[in-house]
Amino acid sequence: MQINSISLYYVGMPLVYPFRTAFGNDDAIESILVKIGADGLVGWGEAAPWRNPAYSPESAAGCFLTAKKFLAPLLLGKNISSGEDLQEIFACVKGNNFAKAGFDLAYWDLYAKSLNKPLWQVIGGKTPEVAVGADFGIMESFDLLLDTMEQAVAAKYKRVKLKYRPGWELDMLNAVRRRFPDLPIHVDCNSAYTLDDLDMLQELDNFNLEMIEQPLMHDDLIDHAVLQKRLKTPVCLDESITSPAKARKAAQSGACSYINIKPGRVGGITNALKIHDIAEQNNIPCWVGGMLESAVGAHFCMALATLPNIKYPSDIFPTERFFERDLGLPELAHSSPSHFTAPSVPGVGAEPDPEMLDRLKIAEEHFSA
Repeated sequence: MQINSISLYYVGMPLVYPFRTAFGNDDAIESILVKIGADGLVGWGEAAPWRNPAYSPESAAGCFLTAKKFLAPLLLGKNISSGEDLQEIFACVKGNNFAKAGFDLAYWDLYAKSLNKPLWQVIGGKTPEVAVGADFGIMESFDLLLDTMEQAVAAKYKRVKLKYRPGWELDMLNAVRRRFPDLPIHVDCNSAYTLDDLDMLQELDNFNLEMIEQPLMHDDLIDHAVLQKRLKTPVCLDESITSPAKARKAAQSGACSYINIKPGRVGGITNALKIHDIAEQNNIPCWVGGMLESAVGAHFCMALATLPNIKYPSDIFPTERFFERDLGLPELAHSSPSHFTAPSVPGVGAEPDPEMLDRLKIAEEHFSA
């Protein structure tokens, strides 16, 4: 299919309350929406690196600049028959995975529509039912955290993820375990620590955690391999897995026991599928993470979560959890307690609400072959 039109939208989506992690606090999610047209069809993609280059080296403003100045001109007018074709066209641009992901996702939406099939089926999903967990950032008090977790337990979530950073560490976990001694829990460190913190990290073995997510540097594999040998608790890599090559090296070095796959972080569906398969071949279970994207981006996460090696509940949230009104339609809602159902319509199953897109856009750019 020949790509004959591309539209880019830089948007800011206000959160209902600030989201606090080890790399900072955010009151809005900035993302890039990509629309591509070919053969009378359009596909939508979304990548949400956030406002600041803190989770990764990319920022939303930088992604928009890279997308409009380099990636869109490279792709416009090209004949594309696969995600591999698209990635090969972009190979001359080093890194910039979030910027590339917006285009890759839009291509896969377009491709699935051309086949008149749901995306989750096209990529090899086994069932549309997706198990999800609940996530909690740093809050004003332990009591507020515990009371909010009670709501997740009542809603029958399969597991709970807790953000973890200096000042919100072992005392927090002690309070949580006193209230919820048997609840499946893991902590997400967002690269806040080094091997100098080994003594504290080893204490996490006492809390019966499902895993410790990305405790060390965002681009590290070697120190994570050292740490995993010193811990009984499984280590999960998130930020460190930016490509199929990094996934292969993580498996070979023993750097992790789980892999979190985020389509934005790895450059899109094309690379996400490769990472899933590498992990499966090495007996490393996966789960799907998110960047608090709108319903557009979250539907791609849902499609990935239908794959056979997604063995742990994923990070996909109902719209009301973070947004007063979603930028995408349909808004996200559970199909049953702690589950979503991937759509049966052709493509990924979500597009931006035109009214919300116009309201929340910061900038836009349009290209025509």
